[in-house]
Amino acid sequence: MAHYDGPNAKEFDCDGGTSPSDLFKVWGVEGAIAAAVDGNPVDLGTMLTRGGSILPIFPEMPEGLEILRHSASHLMAQAILRLYPGARFGVGPSIKDGFYYDVLFPSPISEDDLPVIESEMKKISGEKLRVERVDMTSAEALEKFKDDRFKTELITDIGAERVSLYGQGEFWDLCRGPHVPDTGCVKHFKLLSLAGAYWRGDEHNVMLTRIYGTAFADRQSLDDYLKRIDEAKKRDHRKLGRELDLYSFQPEGPGFPFFHPKGMTLMNTLVDFWRHEHVRRGYSEVRTPIILERDLWVRSGHMDHYRENMYFTEIDERPFVIKPMNCPGGIMIYKTSVRSYREMPMRVAELGTVHRHERSGVLHGLMRVRCFTQDDAHIYCTEDQIGDEVKGVMELNKHVYDMFGFKFSVELSTKPESSMGDPALWNLAESRLQQALDETGTPYRINPGDGAFYGPKIDYHLEDSIGRTWQCGTIQLDFQLPEKFDMTYVGGDGAEHRPVMIHRTILGSLERFIGILVEHYAGAFPYWLSPVQVRVIQVKQEFAPYAIEVENDLKRMGVRTERDSRDEKLGRKIRDAQMDKVPYMLVIGARESNDRTVSVRSRSEGELGSKTTDELKSILAAEFSPI
Repeated sequence: MAHYDGPNAKEFDCDGGTSPSDLFKVWGVEGAIAAAVDGNPVDLGTMLTRGGSILPIFPEMPEGLEILRHSASHLMAQAILRLYPGARFGVGPSIKDGFYYDVLFPSPISEDDLPVIESEMKKISGEKLRVERVDMTSAEALEKFKDDRFKTELITDIGAERVSLYGQGEFWDLCRGPHVPDTGCVKHFKLLSLAGAYWRGDEHNVMLTRIYGTAFADRQSLDDYLKRIDEAKKRDHRKLGRELDLYSFQPEGPGFPFFHPKGMTLMNTLVDFWRHEHVRRGYSEVRTPIILERDLWVRSGHMDHYRENMYFTEIDERPFVIKPMNCPGGIMIYKTSVRSYREMPMRVAELGTVHRHERSGVLHGLMRVRCFTQDDAHIYCTEDQIGDEVKGVMELNKHVYDMFGFKFSVELSTKPESSMGDPALWNLAESRLQQALDETGTPYRINPGDGAFYGPKIDYHLEDSIGRTWQCGTIQLDFQLPEKFDMTYVGGDGAEHRPVMIHRTILGSLERFIGILVEHYAGAFPYWLSPVQVRVIQVKQEFAPYAIEVENDLKRMGVRTERDSRDEKLGRKIRDAQMDKVPYMLVIGARESNDRTVSVRSRSEGELGSKTTDELKSILAAEFSPI
């Protein structure tokens, strides 16, 4: 758990024998499930040996929810142990929005068994079993867990002299905590699903059953979350992609999505918008090879920091890499000429196809794939241009996200443990990104240690229409690769200088962003983005000549139009158009053919009545388009 402190922390004096629970009782603090002592979360029963600052942690706080959910995973494990005495347990952490536990069951279970486990959890919660922490030597812990190969492996790998265990009733687990004071604190929970998970994420290890659940501080929050989950299922981009005939996933290409004609129309429209905005802002577009020599990736540092995510091949007995990123290729283009300060800033964009090795267990529709198109750009600039260029990218990001109705939050990710280059340059890069955020008044939080291996970054988290967040755009400030590749430009003084490199994406991955859009709009895309904007519905075959005339007229106008000429009842055709989420439906029957009109139905406004083709064109021309 992260270090935690706050403005309401209270100072206390202590010579020993006092716990946070004791202090809170004296101060009249009720409802806390843990405490932050000098910023570090601890159990309420922890004995304090010296004075310091203390803050109560309540279950509705982010830190409290993390503790509550971790305790819920222990509650679930105890329920499983009671129901399946031969079960053995892997790990059971809290995660975003919930928790899970990896379990080796004596015999397979299904989702039909989850209500039974949940019922036992409620029973244990009602028992209000005290949760206690015990510290012991690793040897003692190994003896306690001698019949549990997973816990003994973890204890051995930790390699510490002492470890901590948490117990509640008959259930004990290896854990660093903290936890709630008793099982009665975990009241509002729900088991959601199960999946397979290899022990410690290694496909060579035994497959465990991972049970996912969630827990909240109150019933209303749980109910609201479950409603969002239900809505998310209805919006699942894999389901809607199949129903709307946008893309598919085939066993012959795991992690490699297949885009159908309507899906490509959607992608190309998105790309047209992307290009339009980049041309307006002075970007040039390039294309670099998908396969490049291995030595290039050694030089860039990717072989040292990213090898496990890369694919390799051989050509003419020379080792090559299928690129996981576009940066080195862009640098090769930069180095084809002697560059001048007059060219700075150089804004170079690339819709680059990249391949990254992802384990089969984490693949998920368009959200986690092995091949995708990055809406990349690299800005080469002088050091004194950094601020303006970063701000320019920030403005572009906001413009694009506003276009789709996304709210967003921002975080500054700093130097990771696995990084390369001069620490002084890292400090400079972090300070320049922070300066740009401060000068634009952009709210942000610090995400320590999550920067790229070559530089710190600003990450954008989009909030969709049902409140979920997705990390998409990033702005990375890089002093390292220009050093690695000896990149230079000739300054106004006639001497060579080192450029600064800004890496950035806005959409992140076109495939993933399309998946996000499908779920954000529930497949009902705005008019300008819809693969099919108008469907002409002819009531009978005898009205086909006029229906074809209307269809062709709209196509000449640039409207993406299709005609339903099936021998089906009118009601069925209209329902199908609604299910396909087409923005406009034009019904053509006897009256429309005779009067040379169309009966217009809008997806959002319902029946608009009979319109002449000129009136229809005015309606469509008034539809917003950013391109």
